[in-house]
Amino acid sequence: MIFIRYENWKSYLKFYPATCLFLLANVVMFLILTLNGGSTDPYTLIDFGATVDTEPYKSELWRYLTAIFLHNGFSHFLFNSFALLVFAPPLERLLGWWRYVVLYLFGGVLANVLSMALSTPSPGVDGTVSVGASGAIYAVYGAFLYIALFQRASMDEGSRKTLYGLLVMGLITSFAIPNVDYMAHIGGMIAGFFIYGLIIRLFKRNRR
Repeated sequence: MIFIRYENWKSYLKFYPATCLFLLANVVMFLILTLNGGSTDPYTLIDFGATVDTEPYKSELWRYLTAIFLHNGFSHFLFNSFALLVFAPPLERLLGWWRYVVLYLFGGVLANVLSMALSTPSPGVDGTVSVGASGAIYAVYGAFLYIALFQRASMDEGSRKTLYGLLVMGLITSFAIPNVDYMAHIGGMIAGFFIYGLIIRLFKRNRR
């Protein structure tokens, strides 16, 4: 079962350095937001790099990257950080740290781009502020979906069932819970699926 963490903290740091850096970035940015107006304040989120589906913010491309490391409230931060902590490490070990970084960041950016491209601001509303690592995390799930479907020898049956359950429940809650950016989730999953397929063809890695 690849989604159960058996490592102690020293082994975790050694085997998953990129995941640790992503987690650290989440923590640091959450603390910065908390000390500068609060992580639930939309103006604070915008100041520190949230995506917004109105101009001039929508055209500021840097926001599509920075928004990955911002979270709206402690529960949002905790849920995404837990998912990253538990489910992402096997992909980093499989791809190697830099290929994994490429997939995580590009998947998150493409998820945000798709979300903003398909967003339609309501009349009289200044815009919808969107943040979170969910798009990048769903890119990781998308990569695992590719493995489950086309590289079955790399994933045991229990892990496949866990993955399918995660995806089904994730998509249901994305639509059922208000104020969830479901397009970022769907976009991240699609992006991760195809980015993984591209990476394993362009950057082959010797497996042990």
